Amino acid sequence: MSKNGMVTAPHYLASQAALQVLKDGGNAIDAAIAAASTLAVVYPDMNTIGADNFWLIYNAKTKQLKALNASGRSGEKATIDFYKSKGYDRIPVRGYLSANTVPGAVSGWGEAYKYAQKEMGNNLPWGKLIEPAIRYAEDGFPVSPNLESYTKVNITKEKNTLDQEQHNLQRFEGFRKTFLKPDGSPYKAGEILKQKDLANSLKIIQTQGADAFYNGIIAKKIVDDVQANGGLLTLNDFKQHTADWVEPISVEYRDFKAYNFPPNSQGMASLEILNILNNYDLSTIKEGSADYYHLMTEAIKQSFADRDKWLTDPKFVNIPLDYLLSKKHGQDQANRIDMAKAADYVKPLDPKKDTVWFGVTDKYGNSVSVNQSIYFDWGSAIVPKGTGILLQNRGSYFSLNPNEVNHLEPRKRTFSTLNPAMLFKNDKPYLLYGTQGGEGQPQTQTALVTRIVDYGFGVQNAIDAPRWVYGRTWGNPSNQLKLEPRIPKQVVDELKKRGHDIAIESEDFSTTMGMSGAILIDPDTSVKFGGADPRGDGMAIGY
Repeated sequence: MSKNGMVTAPHYLASQAALQVLKDGGNAIDAAIAAASTLAVVYPDMNTIGADNFWLIYNAKTKQLKALNASGRSGEKATIDFYKSKGYDRIPVRGYLSANTVPGAVSGWGEAYKYAQKEMGNNLPWGKLIEPAIRYAEDGFPVSPNLESYTKVNITKEKNTLDQEQHNLQRFEGFRKTFLKPDGSPYKAGEILKQKDLANSLKIIQTQGADAFYNGIIAKKIVDDVQANGGLLTLNDFKQHTADWVEPISVEYRDFKAYNFPPNSQGMASLEILNILNNYDLSTIKEGSADYYHLMTEAIKQSFADRDKWLTDPKFVNIPLDYLLSKKHGQDQANRIDMAKAADYVKPLDPKKDTVWFGVTDKYGNSVSVNQSIYFDWGSAIVPKGTGILLQNRGSYFSLNPNEVNHLEPRKRTFSTLNPAMLFKNDKPYLLYGTQGGEGQPQTQTALVTRIVDYGFGVQNAIDAPRWVYGRTWGNPSNQLKLEPRIPKQVVDELKKRGHDIAIESEDFSTTMGMSGAILIDPDTSVKFGGADPRGDGMAIGY
């Protein structure tokens, strides 16, 4: 709990960096930039400055909620014909051809900072916000057990469910030199990882501003390396990139208003689930019961069917959001749910993850909810020479089938799993929340909202409670309902009877469920209650 500012992030060093900014008088956006840039160093398996990010920003002065889309578009040379000519029927998930979209994260930092300068005040100097990230890149930081684990699993030569293309990342020189020891082994927990090239790239951004990433030596180094290895990105792609302000989307939920991010984000799916649940009195359904998990899963299936039919860059497709988020549509979806039987599996698209979510609220009343992501864990696995920047593989999600809604076209934003969220009460932020986890993001958001709003859980208890994930997780195709083993056997048995294909995770707090976080702001006292996920390396901390 805290009286003034609060931050929660999935790595404790990022939380500490953001908190110091708040203590020094900076605003929530300042602190979020410190957290985002630090995460890009200390959480490289999850996100880097070669990533994308989405922002929800509440301005206490104007009482406005704004959304900032800092996801990158595909390159001007990225076409279906190009990949088909190379013999591909899908875009590779690793390597230079998977890095076909411009990284948008740094533009998000820069655009958010300009907005804060103009509309919020209380800014700290830009360069000061990047200092912690530079320090951890240059001097190093202790590798966490999670980072060690995600490095090990991705340098194995063994086959897996997607095939060897996803793993064996030591075959990429830049990855090997940046994230492995000289003998090719992973850093162990407690050993120090230094990233000198990344520190130099961050120093350029620190002294020259965010635009230096797109119109200077950093872009040139990235493009030179990409093109030398048969990749598609051009300098013109970087020069034409913009982060864009868009309108948040929302639905009513009980006595609250739930806000999320519009397409190309899957935020519409998160809101559709709540819209469906509006048709149920959860006071008659015990939390943690078979009815609870069954209803959540069936509502998720309904929302995902819409998401997979419609979601892509809205500049290329007219997505009927008014209809999809209408009360009538929610009622129709609820009417299709059979509480005694699991619906047949409807094949979704293939969203995967890796992502971070973090939230900040300051003493001035401003609040920020952010997702930042490289898509897969370790993204494309490409680190262009001399940059230290791991490039995302978000563009590998595009389809090469022109009949699918999210098919590849030049200058297009792909379907993105990122969807930072806020819950408002009486027109003010009440709950900032989000998670990593691809398919799991709307599901974990639903768990947090129902447990806090409908069942009265505290923030940390809601995060700690047993979780589930239906469908694909961590890039592995599945129609299973994955459950943490803390869920009672009688509940599991009942779910099986209703037709759910159950898989029990091996750990009580499974990383398969992603790492979530939340901040609740008491509307009467303004006291902030923060929570961080025990499944990760995070920390909620305030002052």
